[in-house]
Amino acid sequence: MALVWVYGTLRRGEGNHGLLADCAYLGQWWSPPCFYLLDLGEYPGVISGQQAVLGEIYVVDEPTLNQLDRLEEVPDEYDHGRLRTPWGEALYYHYRGPTRGLAAIASGDWRARYVC
Repeated sequence: MALVWVYGTLRRGEGNHGLLADCAYLGQWWSPPCFYLLDLGEYPGVISGQQAVLGEIYVVDEPTLNQLDRLEEVPDEYDHGRLRTPWGEALYYHYRGPTRGLAAIASGDWRARYVC
């Protein structure tokens, strides 16, 4: 079992959440200000920076983690990062692709990306 922190389309109510539907949801949590949340169009990515990002923490088993890795195209588009959370150390998906011309989502919340 592993903890996973998700910040985009894997969150509740988002398009890929079904992969986590049977996993234990521990809560919503803002990261420390150590990221930039990038708008990649259909989904977000985090890179190192100075922004807090909102995500959710789940307990996942090995088969689920493997499914998540396939979705996130590890190690090509994303790789695993580790983050200390109130529930313990969690994995997250760190974007590895090109960043030139990509906008940061200033709110740090994928769901609020279009809110002015």
